[in-house]
Amino acid sequence: MGGGGASFLKMVLSNFDILAGPVVSLAYPLYASIRAIESKSPVDDQQWLTYWILYSMITLVELTFAKVIEWIPLWSHGKLLLSCWLVMPYFSGAAYVYEHFIRPTFVNPKTRVNIWYVPRKKDISSKPDDILTAAEKYIQEHGTDALRDLVNKADRDHVNPGIGFGFFDDHHGY
Repeated sequence: MGGGGASFLKMVLSNFDILAGPVVSLAYPLYASIRAIESKSPVDDQQWLTYWILYSMITLVELTFAKVIEWIPLWSHGKLLLSCWLVMPYFSGAAYVYEHFIRPTFVNPKTRVNIWYVPRKKDISSKPDDILTAAEKYIQEHGTDALRDLVNKADRDHVNPGIGFGFFDDHHGY
């Protein structure tokens, strides 16, 4: 019995990161998140929302770079330590990350970076080449009635395309 207990203890200690990982990174945060939802304090909401964002990012990196990560020695131990730092109320690591990295990046408009920004094309007069600018220019040159007539003509042509035009009519180029 003594040999079996020792080998079990050795197995548990050698796989501690695998056994403790789900408890630290999922079970306790789920419990704490439910408690945060039920509390009136926004501080714990911020802690756990930030934690889940960071957990999602870590999981995404792990899934994306799984073949590389499996070669990193002690990755699972490092991830367990990081999860403990993010989760444990004594450290409040997720709140620290939010206050020092996420909040300054997204709340301060001076440092806001729009990763979805695509510069618009500029025409000769250096105005944006978009539909509103083109419509305003057309109205200035031809008036609102001309624009309305143009839109109505486009609607008629779109609803009944090719009425009166056969396949072999002279209107098609061959």
